Amino acid sequence: MLVAFTTNNILFAAPFDAVNNPARSSADRERDKASKPNAVLNLAGIQPGMTVLDLFAGGGYYSELLSYAVGPEGRVISQTNAVYESSTGEEAARRFKDNRLSNVSRVVSEINNLGLEDSSLDMVLLVLVYHDIYFTADYWPQVDRDNFFRQIRKSLKPGGVLVVIDHSALENTGSSAAQDLHRIDEAFAKQDIESAGFAFDAASDVLRNSNDARTLSVFDEAIRRKTDRFVYRFIKK
Repeated sequence: MLVAFTTNNILFAAPFDAVNNPARSSADRERDKASKPNAVLNLAGIQPGMTVLDLFAGGGYYSELLSYAVGPEGRVISQTNAVYESSTGEEAARRFKDNRLSNVSRVVSEINNLGLEDSSLDMVLLVLVYHDIYFTADYWPQVDRDNFFRQIRKSLKPGGVLVVIDHSALENTGSSAAQDLHRIDEAFAKQDIESAGFAFDAASDVLRNSNDARTLSVFDEAIRRKTDRFVYRFIKK
């Protein structure tokens, strides 16, 4: 049964019912089949009243789910940058139109200067975008990896949670697959994030696909939305 109550324009739900919120669009519900957000939110440990940062949120799919999960006493920061805004800005504008999700603050900022308050966040989500730290292109701002993680750590409260979901690359490829395939070696990712001051806490196999050879770009139609993905949870040390 959906446990919900309303305030202003939002129908809030208990965290594990956020996926079933009737205010969600049919397009988002269709995406659920591949994204399995209920399992992701379960692993994350999202709770009412939390303050959560959705980094590189794009069109806001997860930001909306988080909005329902944290409830009226919680807050979601839906961050994107100029490059993502150019491709997903219209979707986000529709999603957040008329203060539809009043506990969500939408922010367009560059990753090297997120402008986060110290010890202000309970959780940070990086959904299919961690590899972009290592992606380089003329149109993409060069990311200072150390500064990025320093910002995240400082913004998280003691014991704060970092959830990372990304497309798995072949073993022993480090960050190299980020460039052409938009994937990353999960062992590298785990070690990289641990070295930045986070303790590995849990993982989920819910987005695994053993039929993905991990040699195609994630945008290739043969594998799009069906990639082998790792889901990791870390705790701020």
